[in-house]
Amino acid sequence: MSFDGHEQIVFCNDEDTGLKAIIGIHNTVLGPALGGTRMWNYESEWHALNDVLRLSRGMTYKAAITGLNLGGGKAVIIGNAKTQKNAALMRRFGEFVHSLSGNYITAEDVGMETSDMDIVREVTPYVTGISESKGGAGNPSPITAYGVFMGMKAAAKHQFGTESLDGKKVLVQGVGHVGETLVKHITNEGGQVIINDINEARLAELSKKYNANVVLGNDIYGLDVDIYAPCALGATINDKTIHQLKAKVIAGAANNQLADEIKHGRLLKEKGIAYAPDFLINAGGIINVYAELEGYGRDEINRKTENIYNTTLDIFKLSEQENITTYRAAFNIAQNRIDSKKKESKS
Repeated sequence: MSFDGHEQIVFCNDEDTGLKAIIGIHNTVLGPALGGTRMWNYESEWHALNDVLRLSRGMTYKAAITGLNLGGGKAVIIGNAKTQKNAALMRRFGEFVHSLSGNYITAEDVGMETSDMDIVREVTPYVTGISESKGGAGNPSPITAYGVFMGMKAAAKHQFGTESLDGKKVLVQGVGHVGETLVKHITNEGGQVIINDINEARLAELSKKYNANVVLGNDIYGLDVDIYAPCALGATINDKTIHQLKAKVIAGAANNQLADEIKHGRLLKEKGIAYAPDFLINAGGIINVYAELEGYGRDEINRKTENIYNTTLDIFKLSEQENITTYRAAFNIAQNRIDSKKKESKS
Protein backbone atom coordinates (compact mmCIF):
# COMPACT_ATOMS: atom_id res chain seq x y z
CA MET A 1 0.00 0.00 0.00
CA SER A 2 2.84 2.42 0.78
CA PHE A 3 4.87 1.60 -2.34
CA ASP A 4 4.74 4.67 -4.55
CA GLY A 5 7.00 3.96 -7.50
CA HIS A 6 10.11 3.79 -5.32
CA GLU A 7 13.31 3.59 -7.35
CA GLN A 8 15.15 1.16 -5.10
CA ILE A 9 14.65 -0.86 -1.92
CA VAL A 10 17.75 -2.44 -0.37
CA PHE A 11 17.56 -5.14 2.30
CA CYS A 12 20.73 -5.27 4.40
CA ASN A 13 21.64 -8.29 6.49
CA ASP A 14 24.87 -9.10 8.34
CA GLU A 15 25.09 -12.10 10.66
CA ASP A 16 28.35 -11.06 12.33
CA THR A 17 26.99 -7.78 13.70
CA GLY A 18 23.31 -8.77 13.79
CA LEU A 19 22.45 -5.91 11.43
CA LYS A 20 19.04 -6.04 9.79
CA ALA A 21 18.23 -2.89 7.88
CA ILE A 22 16.20 -1.60 4.95
CA ILE A 23 17.17 1.40 2.81
CA GLY A 24 14.41 2.98 0.74
CA ILE A 25 15.17 5.31 -2.17
CA HIS A 26 11.98 6.91 -3.38
CA ASN A 27 13.02 9.51 -5.94
CA THR A 28 16.29 11.06 -7.14
CA VAL A 29 15.02 13.48 -9.83
CA LEU A 30 16.09 16.58 -7.89
CA GLY A 31 19.29 15.07 -6.51
CA PRO A 32 20.66 12.22 -4.38
CA ALA A 33 18.22 10.74 -1.88
CA LEU A 34 18.83 12.10 1.60
CA GLY A 35 17.10 10.90 4.74
CA GLY A 36 17.87 9.78 8.25
CA THR A 37 18.38 6.31 9.65
CA ARG A 38 15.84 5.21 12.24
CA MET A 39 16.52 2.36 14.68
CA TRP A 40 13.35 0.87 16.08
CA ASN A 41 12.27 -2.45 17.52
CA TYR A 42 9.63 -3.11 14.85
CA GLU A 43 6.86 -5.62 15.41
CA SER A 44 7.80 -7.35 12.15
CA GLU A 45 9.84 -6.86 8.99
CA TRP A 46 6.60 -5.89 7.23
CA HIS A 47 6.15 -2.98 9.66
CA ALA A 48 9.75 -1.93 9.06
CA LEU A 49 9.30 -2.03 5.29
CA ASN A 50 6.03 -0.09 5.46
CA ASP A 51 7.73 2.56 7.60
CA VAL A 52 10.72 2.99 5.30
CA LEU A 53 8.46 3.26 2.25
CA ARG A 54 6.33 5.98 3.82
CA LEU A 55 9.28 7.84 5.33
CA SER A 56 11.38 7.87 2.13
CA ARG A 57 8.38 9.11 0.12
CA GLY A 58 7.88 11.90 2.65
CA MET A 59 11.53 12.94 2.29
CA THR A 60 11.06 13.41 -1.46
CA TYR A 61 8.29 15.94 -0.92
CA LYS A 62 10.02 17.53 2.06
CA ALA A 63 13.11 18.33 -0.03
CA ALA A 64 11.04 19.41 -3.04
CA ILE A 65 8.75 21.85 -1.22
CA THR A 66 11.70 23.32 0.70
CA GLY A 67 13.52 24.07 -2.56
CA LEU A 68 16.48 21.75 -1.94
CA ASN A 69 18.23 19.86 -4.72
CA LEU A 70 17.74 16.51 -3.05
CA GLY A 71 15.69 13.38 -3.52
CA GLY A 72 13.96 11.31 -0.89
CA GLY A 73 15.37 8.33 0.96
CA LYS A 74 15.28 6.78 4.40
CA ALA A 75 16.74 3.82 6.25
CA VAL A 76 15.50 1.73 9.15
CA ILE A 77 17.55 -0.59 11.33
CA ILE A 78 15.47 -3.26 13.04
CA GLY A 79 16.38 -3.56 16.71
CA ASN A 80 16.50 -1.93 20.11
CA ALA A 81 18.76 1.12 19.93
CA LYS A 82 19.45 1.02 23.66
CA THR A 83 20.65 -2.60 23.78
CA GLN A 84 21.66 -3.63 20.23
CA LYS A 85 23.35 -0.59 18.74
CA ASN A 86 27.15 -0.59 18.75
CA ALA A 87 30.07 0.75 16.71
CA ALA A 88 30.51 -2.47 14.68
CA LEU A 89 26.84 -2.49 13.67
CA MET A 90 26.97 1.18 12.64
CA ARG A 91 30.15 0.66 10.58
CA ARG A 92 28.58 -2.30 8.79
CA PHE A 93 25.50 -0.23 8.06
CA GLY A 94 27.77 2.51 6.73
CA GLU A 95 29.34 -0.01 4.34
CA PHE A 96 25.89 -0.80 2.92
CA VAL A 97 25.27 2.93 2.48
CA HIS A 98 28.63 3.27 0.75
CA SER A 99 27.77 0.44 -1.67
CA LEU A 100 25.03 2.68 -3.12
CA SER A 101 27.71 5.08 -4.44
CA GLY A 102 26.10 8.28 -3.21
CA ASN A 103 22.60 7.52 -4.46
CA TYR A 104 21.55 7.59 -0.80
CA ILE A 105 22.98 9.91 1.87
CA THR A 106 22.12 9.10 5.47
CA ALA A 107 21.72 11.18 8.64
CA GLU A 108 20.37 10.68 12.15
CA ASP A 109 16.77 9.96 13.07
CA VAL A 110 14.88 8.23 15.90
CA GLY A 111 17.21 6.00 17.92
CA MET A 112 20.32 7.67 16.50
CA GLU A 113 22.76 10.29 17.77
CA THR A 114 25.28 12.56 16.07
CA SER A 115 28.02 10.28 17.44
CA ASP A 116 26.52 7.37 15.46
CA MET A 117 26.83 9.38 12.26
CA ASP A 118 30.47 10.06 13.15
CA ILE A 119 31.03 6.28 13.19
CA VAL A 120 29.26 5.85 9.83
CA ARG A 121 31.52 8.60 8.47
CA GLU A 122 34.54 6.38 9.19
CA VAL A 123 33.52 4.09 6.31
CA THR A 124 31.60 6.36 3.91
CA PRO A 125 31.42 10.05 2.96
CA TYR A 126 27.71 9.64 2.19
CA VAL A 127 26.50 10.81 5.59
CA THR A 128 25.50 14.19 7.03
CA GLY A 129 24.66 15.46 10.50
CA ILE A 130 28.09 14.66 11.89
CA SER A 131 29.54 16.48 14.89
CA GLU A 132 30.48 20.14 14.55
CA SER A 133 33.92 19.24 15.95
CA LYS A 134 34.40 17.04 12.89
CA GLY A 135 33.29 19.75 10.46
CA GLY A 136 29.59 18.90 10.33
CA ALA A 137 26.40 20.83 11.05
CA GLY A 138 25.82 18.91 14.28
CA ASN A 139 22.56 17.74 15.79
CA PRO A 140 19.66 18.76 13.49
CA SER A 141 17.02 18.56 16.25
CA PRO A 142 17.11 22.24 17.36
CA ILE A 143 16.63 23.44 13.78
CA THR A 144 13.86 20.89 13.18
CA ALA A 145 12.07 22.20 16.27
CA TYR A 146 12.52 25.81 15.15
CA GLY A 147 10.96 25.03 11.77
CA VAL A 148 8.00 23.32 13.45
CA PHE A 149 7.62 26.37 15.70
CA MET A 150 7.56 28.63 12.62
CA GLY A 151 4.94 26.39 10.97
CA MET A 152 2.87 26.35 14.17
CA LYS A 153 2.91 30.14 14.35
CA ALA A 154 1.79 30.36 10.71
CA ALA A 155 -1.04 27.89 11.35
CA ALA A 156 -2.08 29.93 14.41
CA LYS A 157 -2.06 33.09 12.30
CA HIS A 158 -4.35 31.41 9.77
CA GLN A 159 -6.72 29.88 12.34
CA PHE A 160 -6.80 32.42 15.16
CA GLY A 161 -5.84 35.64 13.35
CA THR A 162 -2.61 36.06 15.32
CA GLU A 163 0.68 34.20 15.21
CA SER A 164 1.26 34.69 18.93
CA LEU A 165 1.02 31.54 21.04
CA ASP A 166 0.65 33.55 24.26
CA GLY A 167 -2.10 31.91 26.31
CA LYS A 168 -2.66 29.09 23.81
CA LYS A 169 -2.95 25.54 25.17
CA VAL A 170 -0.57 23.29 23.25
CA LEU A 171 -0.35 19.50 23.59
CA VAL A 172 3.12 18.22 22.66
CA GLN A 173 3.10 14.46 22.18
CA GLY A 174 6.64 13.11 22.32
CA VAL A 175 9.35 15.07 24.12
CA GLY A 176 12.57 13.78 22.67
CA HIS A 177 15.25 16.14 21.35
CA VAL A 178 12.87 17.92 18.95
CA GLY A 179 9.85 17.87 21.25
CA GLU A 180 11.73 19.39 24.16
CA THR A 181 13.09 22.27 22.08
CA LEU A 182 9.60 22.91 20.73
CA VAL A 183 8.26 23.01 24.31
CA LYS A 184 10.95 25.57 25.13
CA HIS A 185 9.95 27.83 22.20
CA ILE A 186 6.25 27.65 23.04
CA THR A 187 6.84 28.28 26.75
CA ASN A 188 9.06 31.27 26.01
CA GLU A 189 6.19 32.79 24.02
CA GLY A 190 3.71 32.34 26.85
CA GLY A 191 1.98 29.18 25.66
CA GLN A 192 0.50 26.72 28.15
CA VAL A 193 2.16 23.39 27.37
CA ILE A 194 0.82 19.92 28.11
CA ILE A 195 3.32 17.11 27.52
CA ASN A 196 2.80 13.41 26.84
CA ASP A 197 5.38 10.66 26.33
CA ILE A 198 5.95 6.97 27.11
CA ASN A 199 9.01 7.94 29.19
CA GLU A 200 7.58 9.03 32.54
CA ALA A 201 10.96 10.02 33.98
CA ARG A 202 11.48 12.35 31.03
CA LEU A 203 8.04 13.87 31.57
CA ALA A 204 8.78 14.54 35.24
CA GLU A 205 12.10 16.19 34.31
CA LEU A 206 10.62 18.47 31.64
CA SER A 207 7.52 19.29 33.65
CA LYS A 208 9.76 20.74 36.32
CA LYS A 209 12.06 22.46 33.81
CA TYR A 210 9.33 24.18 31.77
CA ASN A 211 6.44 24.23 34.25
CA ALA A 212 4.47 22.03 31.83
CA ASN A 213 1.44 19.92 32.70
CA VAL A 214 1.77 16.15 32.24
CA VAL A 215 -0.83 13.78 30.80
CA LEU A 216 -0.05 10.07 30.87
CA GLY A 217 -1.34 7.32 28.59
CA ASN A 218 -2.85 7.32 25.11
CA ASP A 219 -6.20 8.94 25.91
CA ILE A 220 -5.07 12.43 24.93
CA TYR A 221 -6.82 13.29 21.66
CA GLY A 222 -10.00 14.65 23.22
CA LEU A 223 -8.15 17.10 25.48
CA ASP A 224 -9.40 20.67 25.42
CA VAL A 225 -6.41 22.29 23.71
CA ASP A 226 -5.91 24.85 20.95
CA ILE A 227 -2.99 23.13 19.23
CA TYR A 228 -1.95 19.49 18.94
CA ALA A 229 1.74 18.92 18.16
CA PRO A 230 2.52 15.25 17.36
CA CYS A 231 6.28 14.84 17.80
CA ALA A 232 6.61 11.08 18.27
CA LEU A 233 5.83 8.38 15.70
CA GLY A 234 3.41 8.71 12.78
CA ALA A 235 -0.24 7.88 12.04
CA THR A 236 -1.62 9.39 15.25
CA ILE A 237 -4.36 11.03 13.16
CA ASN A 238 -6.41 7.99 12.23
CA ASP A 239 -9.96 6.63 12.10
CA LYS A 240 -10.05 6.23 15.88
CA THR A 241 -8.54 9.57 16.97
CA ILE A 242 -9.70 12.07 14.37
CA HIS A 243 -13.26 12.35 15.72
CA GLN A 244 -11.98 12.94 19.26
CA LEU A 245 -9.90 15.99 18.37
CA LYS A 246 -10.83 19.31 19.95
CA ALA A 247 -7.66 21.12 18.84
CA LYS A 248 -8.14 23.69 16.07
CA VAL A 249 -4.55 23.42 14.82
CA ILE A 250 -2.30 20.42 14.17
CA ALA A 251 1.37 21.30 13.80
CA GLY A 252 4.08 18.90 14.90
CA ALA A 253 7.40 17.29 14.07
CA ALA A 254 6.35 13.66 13.55
CA ASN A 255 6.52 12.23 10.03
CA ASN A 256 3.39 10.82 8.34
CA GLN A 257 0.97 12.13 10.96
CA LEU A 258 -2.08 11.23 8.87
CA ALA A 259 -2.64 7.47 8.68
CA ASP A 260 -4.37 8.08 5.33
CA GLU A 261 -3.30 11.39 3.80
CA ILE A 262 -6.29 11.69 1.44
CA LYS A 263 -9.09 10.51 3.74
CA HIS A 264 -7.88 12.09 6.98
CA GLY A 265 -6.71 15.27 5.27
CA ARG A 266 -10.24 15.72 3.95
CA LEU A 267 -11.83 14.99 7.35
CA LEU A 268 -9.61 17.58 9.03
CA LYS A 269 -10.66 20.16 6.45
CA GLU A 270 -14.34 19.31 6.99
CA LYS A 271 -13.88 19.66 10.76
CA GLY A 272 -12.26 23.08 10.31
CA ILE A 273 -8.94 21.97 11.79
CA ALA A 274 -5.90 23.75 10.35
CA TYR A 275 -3.33 21.07 9.53
CA ALA A 276 0.22 22.23 8.80
CA PRO A 277 1.63 19.42 6.61
CA ASP A 278 4.38 17.57 8.46
CA PHE A 279 6.76 17.21 5.52
CA LEU A 280 6.74 21.00 5.18
CA ILE A 281 7.14 22.21 8.75
CA ASN A 282 9.57 19.53 9.98
CA ALA A 283 12.03 20.27 7.16
CA GLY A 284 14.46 22.17 9.41
CA GLY A 285 16.49 19.02 9.96
CA ILE A 286 17.07 18.39 6.27
CA ILE A 287 17.90 22.09 5.80
CA ASN A 288 20.51 21.74 8.55
CA VAL A 289 22.21 18.66 7.13
CA TYR A 290 21.97 19.98 3.54
CA ALA A 291 24.26 22.80 4.73
CA GLU A 292 27.07 20.23 4.99
CA LEU A 293 26.64 19.30 1.34
CA GLU A 294 26.31 22.85 0.04
CA GLY A 295 28.72 24.53 2.44
CA TYR A 296 26.43 27.31 3.67
CA GLY A 297 26.53 28.58 7.27
CA ARG A 298 24.27 29.09 10.25
CA ASP A 299 22.73 32.34 8.96
CA GLU A 300 21.51 30.66 5.77
CA ILE A 301 20.25 27.64 7.72
CA ASN A 302 18.18 29.96 9.92
CA ARG A 303 16.91 31.98 6.93
CA LYS A 304 15.72 28.88 5.09
CA THR A 305 14.11 27.50 8.25
CA GLU A 306 12.33 30.76 9.07
CA ASN A 307 10.89 30.75 5.54
CA ILE A 308 8.81 27.71 6.56
CA TYR A 309 6.49 30.32 8.11
CA ASN A 310 5.82 31.98 4.74
CA THR A 311 5.48 28.70 2.85
CA THR A 312 2.97 27.43 5.43
CA LEU A 313 0.83 30.55 5.00
CA ASP A 314 1.02 30.06 1.21
CA ILE A 315 -0.21 26.47 1.64
CA PHE A 316 -3.23 27.56 3.67
CA LYS A 317 -4.02 30.23 1.08
CA LEU A 318 -3.78 27.75 -1.81
CA SER A 319 -5.91 25.26 0.12
CA GLU A 320 -8.71 27.83 0.46
CA GLN A 321 -8.42 29.16 -3.09
CA GLU A 322 -8.62 25.72 -4.71
CA ASN A 323 -10.83 24.11 -2.04
CA ILE A 324 -8.32 21.31 -1.48
CA THR A 325 -6.71 19.96 1.68
CA THR A 326 -3.48 21.48 2.94
CA TYR A 327 -1.81 18.11 2.38
CA ARG A 328 -2.86 18.16 -1.29
CA ALA A 329 -1.80 21.80 -1.67
CA ALA A 330 1.69 21.06 -0.31
CA PHE A 331 1.94 17.83 -2.28
CA ASN A 332 1.01 19.59 -5.54
CA ILE A 333 3.69 22.26 -5.11
CA ALA A 334 6.33 19.60 -4.37
CA GLN A 335 5.23 17.33 -7.23
CA ASN A 336 5.17 20.21 -9.72
CA ARG A 337 8.80 20.98 -8.89
CA ILE A 338 9.77 17.35 -9.45
CA ASP A 339 7.80 17.14 -12.73
CA SER A 340 9.38 20.38 -14.01
CA LYS A 341 12.86 19.06 -13.28
CA LYS A 342 12.02 15.80 -15.05
CA LYS A 343 10.83 17.67 -18.17
CA GLU A 344 13.91 19.90 -18.06
CA SER A 345 16.19 16.85 -17.94
CA LYS A 346 14.49 15.27 -20.94
CA SER A 347 14.57 18.43 -23.10
